[in-house]
Parts: sequence; structure tokens; C-alpha cells
Amino acid sequence: MDTALRDAYIRLHEKYFPGTELPIAFEVGGPIEGAEKAPAPRGWKCFVCDLAKVRRGASLVFDEDSIGCRGGRFYLGYDAERSPDFRYFLSTGKPGVEGERYKQTPEIVDELDRGTARIPTKGKSIVFKRWDRLAAADNPDAVVFFVRPEVLSGLFTLANYDQVDPNGVICPFGSGCASVFHYPWLEQQKEDPKAVLGLFDPSARPCVPSDVLTMAFPMKKFEKVIGFMEESFLITGTWEKVMKKIARSNALNSV
Repeated sequence: MDTALRDAYIRLHEKYFPGTELPIAFEVGGPIEGAEKAPAPRGWKCFVCDLAKVRRGASLVFDEDSIGCRGGRFYLGYDAERSPDFRYFLSTGKPGVEGERYKQTPEIVDELDRGTARIPTKGKSIVFKRWDRLAAADNPDAVVFFVRPEVLSGLFTLANYDQVDPNGVICPFGSGCASVFHYPWLEQQKEDPKAVLGLFDPSARPCVPSDVLTMAFPMKKFEKVIGFMEESFLITGTWEKVMKKIARSNALNSV
């Protein structure tokens, strides 16, 4: 990637979202030099929990052996098919299968799954790095922010800044890994991609602080965002007031 673009965003981030964490980025089949392999989990483990290390600055390489959740394997593209009892697992359950009750009936799950795109990552690694760890050899597919409401409001408004369509951000139903990886990757393949608001999955919520959600930008959209940040609402007195709230939020959450 263009390291000048990387550095420009770091400066802009500190200027307009001061004291908040940088986003992370992922690339399917990207260079793995300098990144450690995500260890194989012992039993079930949510993929989103592993991303805490990336948010702190570690670069991680994931592959089929790194994912300890069948949903994670599906949404990262390593499994093309669901488990036979998935329709019951996501809904009402049945004897021997505890249901999450995220959908009212197994039939709704069936219809939902028929419309869910499959991602062709079989045999490929997926590299996650924090934004400031990206190098010239990297070509990220998407950028993912873990943010509180004030920063989220800024990202949401930036995502809609340069377009007539009011739906510059989508919020599709799905697991935590769907909102962090699956849908952002799919959007990156489109000519006019949208940002993805997420991490509403109750099963993934234990992996993040109580007031944090995600906003993921396909890289082709994020490059545009960086280019117009300093002509946007971020330079107004309105955002100065929001930045004071960001500072208070930082102080509260550093205790």
C-alpha cells in the first residue's frame, strides 16, 4: 500500500479522534512476514476475541486451523456449508442441540442461509494488522474500527459524506465475524461499496468493552474518506464539541 497514505491517516486520526485506538486491517492471502500465526484454539473460541491482540499492535495470520468456531470458519470462507443442525442452532434448538434463539424458526434460518454469499478463501491465509503496522507490501481489503459512539458518529457521517444515497452504511444481520470480515470483504468486491456497522452479535459481545461497536470500511471506500476528511464537518465547531466528549470518554475509560 501507499505508506504515505498510511501515515497521513495516522496524523488525521490523532487530530480528529485523539487518544482513540487506530483501526485494524485485513488482507486475504497477504504477506505474512513479521506476523505470528494465530494459535489453534482449544475447543470453542470466538474469532473476535483473538482480534484484541491485533488491536494492541500484534500482527496475526489466520488459517483454517486458527478458527475454533464453525460459524467463524463459514464467515471467513473456510467452510462452504453449514453444519446439519445449524437451522436449529440459530433458532429454537431441538433435543441435543441448544438453540441460540436469534431467529424465530428453523425455516427463517434456511431462507437466510440460501441468500448468504460464500467467500472463496479455502487454502488462503488471512492477515490482520493494526493500521500503523501496515507496510508497502500490504494491500488490505478492508479497515475495521472498534469505537465508542462519538467516534462512531464521525465515521458514520464520513461514510455518507460524498454520496446522495443516504445508505452509505449497512448493518446486516450476522455474527461478529460476519460484520468484521464477511460483509466488508463482499463490499470491497463492489464498484460502490458501503461501510458496515456491526458487532451486535450477543455471542461476540464478551470479546469487546461494553460500549464498543465496529465500523468496517472496504479499502476502496476508506481511501476516499482519507482524501476528504479535512474538507468535511471534522473542521467545524460542531466536531470540536464532539471531540470534548471523546476526551471525556478517554479519561473515563483509562481508569
